[in-house]
Amino acid sequence: MYQQMIFVNLATNDLDASKKFFAGLGYEINAQFSDETTASIPLSDTIVVMVHTPEKYRQFTKKDIVDSTKSSEVLIALSAESREKVDEMVDKAVAAGGSVSGETQDHGFMYGRAFDDVDGHTFEVVWMDPAAVQG
Repeated sequence: MYQQMIFVNLATNDLDASKKFFAGLGYEINAQFSDETTASIPLSDTIVVMVHTPEKYRQFTKKDIVDSTKSSEVLIALSAESREKVDEMVDKAVAAGGSVSGETQDHGFMYGRAFDDVDGHTFEVVWMDPAAVQG
């Protein structure tokens, strides 16, 4: 059965720093689809972050590239298997050079925190109680 994939394309001002950041989160760079202008970072079998230099990113759009340290162009939400894994991912992001973004969200059945990567792109990490999803 076909599984649709998601490719999240982001601009970076420092490709090496961005690669180091994602490696610090435990992700590997897919060398087959990476070069001196792009890093391909699979998050799962169906989700891939593509980080591009501004020059490369401009090949895909005629729009201005947002300064993600000042404006938000997208919020990327990632699921986690537990509350502890949410905290672990955000702590790894901070240790890798990112920063905490916003306040912790704790609704009992749902728990989330967010971080900004080295370029200011915001990633939310969320756990939801499976019983709440089924009910």
